[in-house]
Amino acid sequence: MATEPVITYDINIPYQPDDVDNARKMKYPQYKPTWNPVWFDPVPEFTFVDPATRADTTKPSLLGAPDIAVEQLSPRMGTVLRGIDLMQLDDKARDELALLISERKIVVFPEQQGFIDAGPAAQQRFMDYFGKRNYQPVSGSIPDYPGFHIIHRDGNKSELQTFFSRKTTSCLWHQDVSYERQPPGYVMLALLDGPACGGDTVFAATDDAFKRLSPAMQTFLSTLRVTHSSANMLAHTKLAGGLVRKAPVTSVHPLVRVHPITGQRCLFINGEFITGAVGLKDAEWTALSDFLLKHIVESHDVQVRVHWQPRTVVMFDNRSTLHTAVVDYVDDDLNAQSRHIFRLAAMAEKPIPVESAVCSS
Repeated sequence: MATEPVITYDINIPYQPDDVDNARKMKYPQYKPTWNPVWFDPVPEFTFVDPATRADTTKPSLLGAPDIAVEQLSPRMGTVLRGIDLMQLDDKARDELALLISERKIVVFPEQQGFIDAGPAAQQRFMDYFGKRNYQPVSGSIPDYPGFHIIHRDGNKSELQTFFSRKTTSCLWHQDVSYERQPPGYVMLALLDGPACGGDTVFAATDDAFKRLSPAMQTFLSTLRVTHSSANMLAHTKLAGGLVRKAPVTSVHPLVRVHPITGQRCLFINGEFITGAVGLKDAEWTALSDFLLKHIVESHDVQVRVHWQPRTVVMFDNRSTLHTAVVDYVDDDLNAQSRHIFRLAAMAEKPIPVESAVCSS
């Protein structure tokens, strides 16, 4: 009796070497995902000092050069900076970059050839400035640099056919590794190779989404705690024959968190890691979660779409945004073009509930 194929948990992520060994030649083979049997212990609580707290609000070190071009993706979120070499930023400029990311949520740096060519050691050092390293428990990384989360897709026709035989969309709206006790605050994505068109990433502002709700709903949501867990992801990975490198992590976080830099209240919800709400029955939480995600996903007026080109680097605020990849770079026969990205995530503060921020103000 034939075994039914396992439906991919996230269509962008390979789970084992067989998923990439037959891929066409990579432009950056040193970033080919590998699965070394390294075990990651739970992350103990740590003190985090946000670099944005040290920044000059006028940002002279980051934006002061005359040849820097600034483009806004939308009035309230998303900024493209041209004429900046990330490898040349000093500490003051990186502090100001953290502040800009907190304010604008997404900052895009096109044409970062120097940063890409600098290699994984320099790239990891750059992100270490923004917080504690996060080690993803199931996806491929690169040898000696387990903080790299490699997102790779090239062909994989049978996998795509299986996925879309059951799924209506490739979109999976989420915050990265929200199940950690101190989830990432600043996250970097860098495109090594990608299709000429397609493969965008869509971001939604969770503070603006919160503001659109009624005062009564805002008050109710601000009282709730929800459980985030990596257990389902790990179980799926084992079922798919992948390597698990960390025990399940479960954390209880406020559904509405206060951003430590902007002071804005942000919905902290996603469709990937939340398993329920404290004090609510399953059916109650499902209805509430479906409503909130539908509100965010359908509110295009709180979203921006980032178009990728090779050697583009994007840094975003994981505390005030949701995001999803868009797998639209396939032909009618479900053959996908190459898309090769690495992610580095810097873990930050424990999410701040509304009542704590009110009491301290």
